[in-house]
Amino acid sequence: MLKFITRFLGAEKSRRQPSAAISPEMIDSNAREVVKTLQKAGFEAYVVGGCVRDLLLGLKPKDFDVATNAAPWEVKPLFRRARVIGRRFQIVHAQFGREIIEITTFRAPADPEQSSASRHLKQTDSGVLTRDNVFGSMEEDALRRDFTVNALYYDPSSDTLYDYVDGLADIKRQTLRMIGQPATRYREDPVRMLRAVRFAAKLGFAIEKKTAAPIAKLAPMLGQISSSRLFDESLKLFLSGDGLATYQLLRDHRLMAELVPGITHADNLATADELYALAFANTDQRLAEGKSITPAFIWAALLWPQVAAAAAKLERSGLSTAIAVDEAANKVLAKQLARTSIPRRFSQPMREIWELQWRLPQRFGSRAERLVENPRFRAGYDFLLLREHSGEALDGLGEWWTRYQQCDSDQRRQMVNLLGAGGPRKRRRRKRPAPSKRADQG
Repeated sequence: MLKFITRFLGAEKSRRQPSAAISPEMIDSNAREVVKTLQKAGFEAYVVGGCVRDLLLGLKPKDFDVATNAAPWEVKPLFRRARVIGRRFQIVHAQFGREIIEITTFRAPADPEQSSASRHLKQTDSGVLTRDNVFGSMEEDALRRDFTVNALYYDPSSDTLYDYVDGLADIKRQTLRMIGQPATRYREDPVRMLRAVRFAAKLGFAIEKKTAAPIAKLAPMLGQISSSRLFDESLKLFLSGDGLATYQLLRDHRLMAELVPGITHADNLATADELYALAFANTDQRLAEGKSITPAFIWAALLWPQVAAAAAKLERSGLSTAIAVDEAANKVLAKQLARTSIPRRFSQPMREIWELQWRLPQRFGSRAERLVENPRFRAGYDFLLLREHSGEALDGLGEWWTRYQQCDSDQRRQMVNLLGAGGPRKRRRRKRPAPSKRADQG
């Protein structure tokens, strides 16, 4: 029978919970082995965090983490394939085939008044933690975690669940609540604001009022986070399968403008918002159907209104459409890369999707057939449909390309011919005058 234990300020209480809620057999076998190995060596060890939360909610955990009172240098020798990683948080990765079990040492909440040298703690003037290897007890570790629902510890050896912050009650209430003072915790690590939104969207939980209140005011602190870390966080936010709900929460809490500078300056905000919503809904659907996805598509959608506006302005100054789109892409990407370092393997396909948006209207002669053979055509076509469905006036271009792909070669030629007089006029070659014959001089 599962034992449920809570402790508050040193007082210990216990109550029983139905064993069907969670059991040792539900824990990943490698995670159980890690716990068993650490306990056999004389240490405390528990599976912790999101995996416990998800099991209690009837969800399938993505991975399993373990927490222990053993220091990283004590953990590493216990496993054949293990390595210590991280500077800000030193943790151990124990590898079992392709699976990695993350092992963290119990940490105490940050205490800036104590010596940074003695407690291995570093903070910026604004409160952001840049190094935090402050080890502590399991109770202290629970208080250091972000949200109550992520601070549950389970010992599969004794079938015991530990809750120090009323996390189980918040799971039942479907509430996401920050441990400690929310503003202080956000200042320690501004990414916690993104995590609040991500967990709320994933779990369908409401963000507790006190937890939500400081977010909009502190959102600009995300500018202090490295561009590489913000890009990694964006993948978790956008490609989780709950992208639409996540986007709506990011927008409502004024976080979206911090992730994508300039997103609120689109010429037509209603059309742009509809484009973003459709892009996220499309991505969520593809994930649900087990289809492949790429960050390039969602990022292309998020930046498109800025690219389109910049390209239109450059065209009005006299540049050709092709050059205008290219220069607009350079300008918008440079601004975005300063905030989220989108790797070239994604930024290059984004540029190709944007380039196709001005090439797809050019269907005359053999151009349409060549465009269909373009390896990026499908992504460009899907993007075109998103633009059309979001309300952009494209004169039925998406529908035309849909029918074109369904036709045989003869029908395709007929469709192109029906474009008729709208096609570009062929330039006549000017005949060069014949060279004049000189009279012989002799």
